[in-house]
Amino acid sequence: MKRIVFVVLFCCGCICSMNAQIIQKFDFGTGHEEPGYTKVTAIDTYNEARGFGFDLGCNPIATGDYCTAVGSLFFSTKLPQGNYKVTVILGDAQRATSTTIKAESRRLMVKEVDTKPGELKKISFNVSVWDSIISGDKMVHLKPREQDKLDWDNKLTLEFSNTNPCINSLTIEPIDRPIQVFLMGNSTVTNQALEPWCCWGQMIPAFFKDDKVVVTNMAASGETLKSSFSRKRLDKVASMLHKGDYVFIEFAHNDQKKGSGELAYTTYNKYLKIFADSARNHGAIPVFVTSTNRRNFDKNGKVINTLGDFPDAMRLEAKKEGVSLIDLNEMTKTLYEAYGDSASRKLFVQYPIGSFPGQNRLLEDNTHFSTFGAYVLAKCMVKGIQSSDLALKKYLKDDLDAFDVRHPDAFKNWTLPVTPMFSEAKPYGN
Repeated sequence: MKRIVFVVLFCCGCICSMNAQIIQKFDFGTGHEEPGYTKVTAIDTYNEARGFGFDLGCNPIATGDYCTAVGSLFFSTKLPQGNYKVTVILGDAQRATSTTIKAESRRLMVKEVDTKPGELKKISFNVSVWDSIISGDKMVHLKPREQDKLDWDNKLTLEFSNTNPCINSLTIEPIDRPIQVFLMGNSTVTNQALEPWCCWGQMIPAFFKDDKVVVTNMAASGETLKSSFSRKRLDKVASMLHKGDYVFIEFAHNDQKKGSGELAYTTYNKYLKIFADSARNHGAIPVFVTSTNRRNFDKNGKVINTLGDFPDAMRLEAKKEGVSLIDLNEMTKTLYEAYGDSASRKLFVQYPIGSFPGQNRLLEDNTHFSTFGAYVLAKCMVKGIQSSDLALKKYLKDDLDAFDVRHPDAFKNWTLPVTPMFSEAKPYGN
């Protein structure tokens, strides 16, 4: 089998920042191998020595000029930390296809691409790959459940699913200095690795154009501002920042709890300023995001605030420090009340026994979101960006549907393939 082709990129006579930057090109199926591409067939299973292949126990089928599978098709390739543009050609000569693409820990890259029989489509998206190393022996202190999380390993894993997903070719190339959007927060922001848990942070990459922006989600379940700082997540983000990047900061659900060491208006605001100053010191732009409401209604169908003074404390700090604010707390109050007590359950992880393979108990969570809820919240975030003064808004996709938080999407119209990894265990910090 031919080795992966690599190209060393030069800029103004000097080697670029990553020294040798590798372009990976893969040609799927049993047909003719394109020059400069590495052939991938159904028997090419990922291992460290090979450095690429099908992964996570999927069952690929190779035929003609593409590979497909019944269920999800996982493909991994070894990559160093960096930002990459991924270009994939999809389609089947004989049948129609529909493909959804997720990256790493279920980050939504492409919601749905349809092709007619004989039609090929080229799709591109940007993805961030990172590890826990900051510099030397300085590292992010990962939690036990993060140790085997796909976000923190030394490879890029892509999931192709939906109806007859057919991959013809795949190209991965480094991006030179994109606009990086870093997300910092807790279990309502992070990339939830396992179904049915999900967050807006892992849905929002699908809303940006593929020409410039890449999203890096450093949020973690159970985190407070103080613990995120102590575990060196802020140091990790700071080590990756460039001028013109963004740092979105959403904390409160765990900060408000007894024993967190944080109080609204005092220690909480002190850490908010530390996070904002860290971004600004690197020429980046901090953005405060007030925390999502929990699903908690009074007898009149109005949402009860369960986050105390923390949302107001963030609003105050944003005004004091001149930091842009997206008021997700206010938007989710309007959103939940628009759905009502009953229909709003669809936004959250609320499923009867047996809804997923291996689910032996009722799931009834009023804090953490379903994939539908996470996607609707991502639309709220997009709305907040569009209504702001942030230059970032010009990099949102041009064809996004108008979203009104008072008249949100109906659940009956929601479709997204389920990733075949499930857990009943609630995220840290519940």
